Amino acid sequence: MVRYHIFVEGRVQGVGFRYFVQMHAQSYGLTGSVKNLDNGLVEIYVQGESDAIDLFLATIIKGDGRFIKVNDYSCKSVPIITDERRFTCQYY
Repeated sequence: MVRYHIFVEGRVQGVGFRYFVQMHAQSYGLTGSVKNLDNGLVEIYVQGESDAIDLFLATIIKGDGRFIKVNDYSCKSVPIITDERRFTCQYY
């Protein structure tokens, strides 16, 4: 089990990216959260098995082929939250 703190930049706000991230995180059995930031970036916390997170990252970086376009991202390992049970969209 691992947990990552990820910042994503590109065309990722106003295009359904948070829902896209949440949908794929849930499909891979991951927990965490996704949130738009005031600076135009999207912040993601994701937790689960390494293989599932690798697939999740590859999927969200690829985007949806239409509206979402990820230009860059940063990913840093952070401590696991043992009682986290689901993946949520957070709002301001």
